[in-house]
Amino acid sequence: MSADATPTRPSRLLALPRAALRGVLHALPTVAGVILLSFFLMQAVPGDAADVIAAESGSATAESMAAVRTHFGLDLPVLRQLGNYLGHLARLDLGMSPRYNTPVADLIGSRLGNTALLMTTALGTALLAGIVLGTLMASHVGRWPDRLLSLAALLLYSTPGFWLGLMAIIVLSVQLGWLPPGGVSTIGAADTGAWAHALDVARHLVLPTLALAGFYVAIFARLTRAAMLEVSRQDFVRTARAKGVAPLAVTLRHILRNALMPVLTVAGLNFGTLLGGAVVVETVFSWPGLGRLAYESVSARDYVVLMGILILSSLLVIVANLLVDLAQTALDPRVRAR
Repeated sequence: MSADATPTRPSRLLALPRAALRGVLHALPTVAGVILLSFFLMQAVPGDAADVIAAESGSATAESMAAVRTHFGLDLPVLRQLGNYLGHLARLDLGMSPRYNTPVADLIGSRLGNTALLMTTALGTALLAGIVLGTLMASHVGRWPDRLLSLAALLLYSTPGFWLGLMAIIVLSVQLGWLPPGGVSTIGAADTGAWAHALDVARHLVLPTLALAGFYVAIFARLTRAAMLEVSRQDFVRTARAKGVAPLAVTLRHILRNALMPVLTVAGLNFGTLLGGAVVVETVFSWPGLGRLAYESVSARDYVVLMGILILSSLLVIVANLLVDLAQTALDPRVRAR
């Protein structure tokens, strides 16, 4: 087989583990850089959790604050604190939260599921709606559906997520009463049965999903439209049309499939931004996830918890980009692991 020939199916399957291994090797220095940079940035911020604990108690003395700092190792030199932290990380221990007096892993574990549910739903909704809208725009390019949907995409792109969330609460929750304004579930809903509890969580999930996904719907719609218009001018598309292939089959099987490559790439690149946007959305909707925990940790100067969230977030972004690389390798036989 020549160097430019299309890879066979077995070679494509072998390319997936190679791509995964390459992504893991590239991720190691990234994770190390995130840990070191985050640690030294936290050390540069004035104050610590002992100051917040003293302010909340109202009767803390200099001796009690010194005891808190000694207990959690906050009075040690910076390099020694770094060594202790890296030693704990080597044992998969994220440390103890001074603010909550609870292992950081337990705090993150109690919130991780809610954030994963929100981000998966928001990203899936944004991809599905963006690809559908972009396909409609590309299929009616230059006509009124394309112009109307382009205007709607521009409005979504220009609207801040927190404002969209607040307007959704006012209209859909306060005025119409269709959806709950915040939280993850109704108190006592877990005792009504698994199916009723799942429906209750789904109702609470609608508004934060819309607020978080709106911006990315606009991005994916415009990108899908541009990619499909570019692919539609390729020779293999003209050949398929000349052979009499049905227009719908040409659009879905030939144009859309090849246009998904840049969309998946941008989706992976925006995963970190989506995770950052969850901080605002979770705060607006009182959604008990990692974003809200990060906000509370910053307010309480609980930098150990914040470090754990940053490390986990970097790992999630790396895994998301690795999955995107694997999806591209599976979709396009021309993509190979070098």
